[in-house]
Amino acid sequence: MVILGVDAYKKGWVAVELTDGAYSGARFSDDLRTLLGGAPKAEVVAVDMPLGLLEEGWRQADTAAKAVLGPRANSVFRVPPRGVWQQKDYTAASLLCQRLTGSGLSQQTWGLAAKLKAANECLKDVEGRLFEVHPEVSFWALNGSAPLPHTKKTWAGQMQRRSLLRKGGVVLPDDLGATGQVPPDDILDAAAAAWSAHRIAQGLAISLPGTPQLDRHKQPIAIWY
Repeated sequence: MVILGVDAYKKGWVAVELTDGAYSGARFSDDLRTLLGGAPKAEVVAVDMPLGLLEEGWRQADTAAKAVLGPRANSVFRVPPRGVWQQKDYTAASLLCQRLTGSGLSQQTWGLAAKLKAANECLKDVEGRLFEVHPEVSFWALNGSAPLPHTKKTWAGQMQRRSLLRKGGVVLPDDLGATGQVPPDDILDAAAAAWSAHRIAQGLAISLPGTPQLDRHKQPIAIWY
């Protein structure tokens, strides 16, 4: 059983592949479709990017993820409705967000626009095999349902995350070849996404919220771990 965990980073996308739950490769690309095309046999692809958008209001998935993460809650962005992402610039997007949710839009959230659109466009390509995850939620689960004390940018945080992955069966090699040029926190996030993807493939994953909202196509909106 082959699965893929994918994380977005500054220059593109990075993926960690597991075969029967064990590390079997890592790759990166500036294009998500190209990355997914490199693993055509993947039964599940878990991506750290919002999938599924509401017509108005905020997604319950993001609120639920923030609730469990405690000091790491700021790693979760509240995802505004679909129409907000269709705007041409930040000013228009923020105004529409205010009208549809009662709150404005942060510049940091708007910075996700290109990659969010790319991920949601891929939903049609993978025919029900693409799932949304959040690495900090995955690490929270790996840590016995407890938020991690250190951020992923710190040495202590990265060492703890790598250790938790190892205990979860995902042993990352020291040498990742060309993929080793990707920032380490993004590789760790992709590995955490892969851990959750394996749980999804096994039918063991849990969703936040427990009863997902549905998008306009009646597809669930949830963060899985």
